[in-house]
Amino acid sequence: MKSRLLVLIAVILLGAGGAQAMPIVYKATLSGAFEQPANASPGTGSATVEYDPILHTLSVDASFSGLLGNTTASHIHCCVAVPGTGNVGVATSTPSFPGFPLGVTSGIYNHLFDLTMAASFNASFIIANGGIAGAELALANGLDSGRAYFNIHTSFATGGEIRGFLTAVPSVTVPEPATLSLLGLGIALLMVAKQKRRV
Repeated sequence: MKSRLLVLIAVILLGAGGAQAMPIVYKATLSGAFEQPANASPGTGSATVEYDPILHTLSVDASFSGLLGNTTASHIHCCVAVPGTGNVGVATSTPSFPGFPLGVTSGIYNHLFDLTMAASFNASFIIANGGIAGAELALANGLDSGRAYFNIHTSFATGGEIRGFLTAVPSVTVPEPATLSLLGLGIALLMVAKQKRRV
């Protein structure tokens, strides 16, 4: 009886704590030293990209300052052959992220992309990956493997004044309220079973 009860509790808890896709966060520190070839720009920046595989969205937050030239474009490039090095074509919208501050040496940017829309990607990236769904998958794989970088292009460096490779930020899993409730139920059932055994 006790062993059956323990099996039942384990099944309930495993079902409640099943894997759920959560948004994945990537970060990059941007500098001229990370460009290829590197440049002497004193500009700095940071980028946070959050990919949600369930909602098919990409949230992009960036800030930058101290650029030598005025901004001309910004986007995510993907997917280099070797993680963390090299140059490759643009994956996201061209000629620049929509609404990215252009003609400035500092600024902030925030935008949510719908990855089911062709406008979120470079048309050639969609073609190279067999369609919009393939482009999303390729970008997700590039982000996961450290083969995508965030680049800000300027009049000083048309190929890119500052950039940084996007790397995953370790996530902390917080149990959902339903999982915690089932855990409590399981503990209570174990205590009842233990009490019955004593009697």
